[in-house]
Amino acid sequence: MAERLPQVEWSQREDLAALVAALGAENIRWVGGAVRDTLLGATVKDIDAATPLRPEAVIEACKAAGIRTVPTGIDHGTITVLLDGGSVEVTTLRHDVSTDGRRATIAFASDWREDAARRDFTINALYVDPATLELFDYFGGLADLEARRVRFIGDARQRIREDHLRILRYYRFQARFGAELDEAAEEACAELAPTMKGLSRERVAMELLAILALPDPTPTLARIRARGVLPVILPEAGTAQIAALERLIAAERGHSAEPNAIYRLAALLPAVESIAESVAARLRLSRKQRDLLACLAERRAADHVEPKALAYRTGRDCAVGRLLLTGGDFGALSDWEIPELPLKGGEIVQHGVTGAEVSRLLRKVEARWVAENFPPRERVVILLAEELSARTNS
Repeated sequence: MAERLPQVEWSQREDLAALVAALGAENIRWVGGAVRDTLLGATVKDIDAATPLRPEAVIEACKAAGIRTVPTGIDHGTITVLLDGGSVEVTTLRHDVSTDGRRATIAFASDWREDAARRDFTINALYVDPATLELFDYFGGLADLEARRVRFIGDARQRIREDHLRILRYYRFQARFGAELDEAAEEACAELAPTMKGLSRERVAMELLAILALPDPTPTLARIRARGVLPVILPEAGTAQIAALERLIAAERGHSAEPNAIYRLAALLPAVESIAESVAARLRLSRKQRDLLACLAERRAADHVEPKALAYRTGRDCAVGRLLLTGGDFGALSDWEIPELPLKGGEIVQHGVTGAEVSRLLRKVEARWVAENFPPRERVVILLAEELSARTNS
């Protein structure tokens, strides 16, 4: 008897049934993460589908059914279908014509197994008939799922040469799903680690941050450092930094804090702002991520003395991160809204103060207001009066 996917909520969605009807049940199969995660009993976040139909035919069929589409990756056969319950990426069956480790030249195909053969891991090459929920397993993915083993399809070295990013993807999937190490994969990743130098920095950053966002990536990062993989992309992360990451994760758990990939990246770096800025530039992080990483690099053991003052100076995200990284307690920030100084420069000008002296007085009042734990405006007015008096008498 054929294996079947359990009937779960997402597989019964009416909008997905409408998509199947539009393309024809014989022309679509669910594939990848949704299938894998359903079989593992994990939460399904994204739904992907494969089809022998060409991208233009997918667009036309959806248009005829009143379903909106976006040609997000049409050159590689991917159309994003916009549904009420969440978008679905529908990709035409394909095979690689040539690869250089960074990008592939593809040709469309009509054979499901041929499409499966170009995927990375056996557990990601499981297809499901949307009408019958019958499972199609071409490379032993079901057995690997049961064994909690992440295994490349075919020869590991060949698959990595096709796309060097598969090294980091292997470690991410192994950390998420693997219990049993695949020695062939481990050796191939270590041997071909230098090839990652040719990857785009954005792709490396995406995978690295995805690894760091896992519940506990410490054992995986320790292993890939020992195998010479981590030094290729993050040479700053030494033994001491791996230990710092372990302490951070323990602190997160102690405070029931959600994993934060940038906090964890900061733990893997020496607490030096110039190093943080260099790494952020090398990984081409977003401006927001760069600023946060640089701020976290300024962490000091004294940060936890005045959590609210720290949050006022640096912002909540940086303050929480610095407290976690230095062993402090951010409980005081949980329900606290960072206040705004209840004093404007114009009020100081009304007292006859002009020029740079306005900013100087404003900073002095602000410093006292912070030191007094953010008292109400009535106290700020008194602080200003005291500073004005001291200025007059000096």
